[in-house]
Amino acid sequence: MDEKTATLPIAYVEGNGVAARLKNLYNAFHIKRAALGLRNPGTVETIAKEVQRDVFLTNSMFTGLRADITKVFSVNPVFHTSHGFSIGSQGLPPYTFVSTYGTDNVALHATVDNEGQLSGRGNYRWTESFVTKTQAQIASGPGQSMIQIDNDYTGKDFSASIKSINPSIIDGGLTGIFVGSYLQSVSPGLALGLEAMWQRAGMSTGPESVVSYVAKYRGSDWIVSAQVQASGAIQTSYWRRLMDKVEVGAELNLQLRPGMGGGLMGGRLQKEGLATIGAKYDFRMASFKAQADSSGKLSVLVEKRVLQPLQITFAGELDQLKQTAKIGFAVSLESSSEEIMQAQAEGQQGPIPPF
Repeated sequence: MDEKTATLPIAYVEGNGVAARLKNLYNAFHIKRAALGLRNPGTVETIAKEVQRDVFLTNSMFTGLRADITKVFSVNPVFHTSHGFSIGSQGLPPYTFVSTYGTDNVALHATVDNEGQLSGRGNYRWTESFVTKTQAQIASGPGQSMIQIDNDYTGKDFSASIKSINPSIIDGGLTGIFVGSYLQSVSPGLALGLEAMWQRAGMSTGPESVVSYVAKYRGSDWIVSAQVQASGAIQTSYWRRLMDKVEVGAELNLQLRPGMGGGLMGGRLQKEGLATIGAKYDFRMASFKAQADSSGKLSVLVEKRVLQPLQITFAGELDQLKQTAKIGFAVSLESSSEEIMQAQAEGQQGPIPPF
């Protein structure tokens, strides 16, 4: 086939009226889309990040005594190790060793405890928009080992993700958990999206699927989000920055289940819900968090940096309905060379790993 013959299909497509019309429509849509000034809305997984991670202290609570000793070997690339010790803590092993390494494109994180349980994460940034994240855990107990693979794409005004947990075909068919999500900005403040999950525990059981719909609206100093599942679960959150150092948040989780009549039309709905409010105040060398929920729990968390390498943390939780109280105290010590400390004092920035 000569060059003239090879270019005939391309020339036909370029000269075709329908193709030219579609191209013009696409270009016009792209221009109008760019003129809206849309920004990336984040991901479906972090739809309520400002409330759940920044204000609430649910993921930061601990009990007992804890001590962390960290040695920083390098800031470019990032490389440090940590030894963790805990006594009387629920969910934390007595000893944990952690190692972290990171560059602009690679992030590696490994943890091993005194019982031999090993977990690790490895992330790789293929491009500025596409990141692959892997997570694995090896444990002696049945059903505790797992592997998870995420592929995240971040566009200018959208985010897409595909996640698989324990995927396998060795049983004669596809098993595991698979999650796909997409979040799109439709205006400078509003973003809409959905998340679909498909799972199958084994070939002896049938597959299950769940679809969730999400929405997020961002104002000048406030954010509201909502997530609705077809199964009847509803989650809403509200975050607001009151002042430069003060943030507040509220979250409502509601579960609607059919009553004794059968379906939604056959009986009364059973409603179960949990409402949570919280606040965060940042001082110059400290941070204070507090939250309370409708189940009667009141929690506080105080982090105070005494010196540059030394930080102390106090956590407390009071359950008024059960008449129980939990407290935790932690000390974190960071050690590094004089060159690294001087570089940090001068504000030198290291790489941003794809954690």
